[in-house]
Amino acid sequence: MRHGINTGYGSGMVFILIFLLPGIFSLPGCGVYSFTGASIPPGASTISVDYFPNNALLVQPTLSQRFTDALRDKFTSETSLNLVRENGDMSIEGEIVGYSANPIAIQGNEQAALNRLTITVNVRFVNHLDPKMNFEQSFSRFQDYDSSRSLADVEDDLIDQINRDLVQDVFDKAVVNW
Repeated sequence: MRHGINTGYGSGMVFILIFLLPGIFSLPGCGVYSFTGASIPPGASTISVDYFPNNALLVQPTLSQRFTDALRDKFTSETSLNLVRENGDMSIEGEIVGYSANPIAIQGNEQAALNRLTITVNVRFVNHLDPKMNFEQSFSRFQDYDSSRSLADVEDDLIDQINRDLVQDVFDKAVVNW
C-alpha cells in the first residue's frame, strides 16, 4: 500500500484548470479572434458598410441591395463589430463593376451547352486603427448554368451563390488575414 503518492489525474487537472488556462487566455495577442477566424484589432467595435451602387454595363435591379445587405450581415453575424451608418473603426465601400452572362461551352452545333453568370465588385476597405490593413481590390466570382434554362429562371439562385462567395472573399481579405 502506497501512501502520499497520488496516482490519479485529479490534482494535475485541477492545477491546469486553476493556474494554466487563465494564463493562456490572458496572453496578449494581435486582436480578438472568433471561431470564424476573424481577427479584429483591439479597440475596434464598429464597422460601416456603404451601399454598393451597380455601375456595371448590365444592371440587375436588386443586386446592389442584396450584395450590400449580405456584406453587412456577414460582418455583424461573424464578428463582435456593431454596424454604424458612417465613421466606423473599419469601413467598407465600393461598387459593382461587372455583371455578365456569357456562353462558355460551345457544342459541335455551335450552341452553348453552358452559360456563366459573373459578378465583379470593387472594394475599398479602411481600418482606421491599423492602416497597414487597408486595401482596394476587385473581387470576381461566377456560377455556371445549363443553357437549356434561361437566365431569368436561375438568376436569383445564382446571385445568392455568387454573393455568398464574394462576401466571403471580402470578409477573408478584411479580417481573416490568412
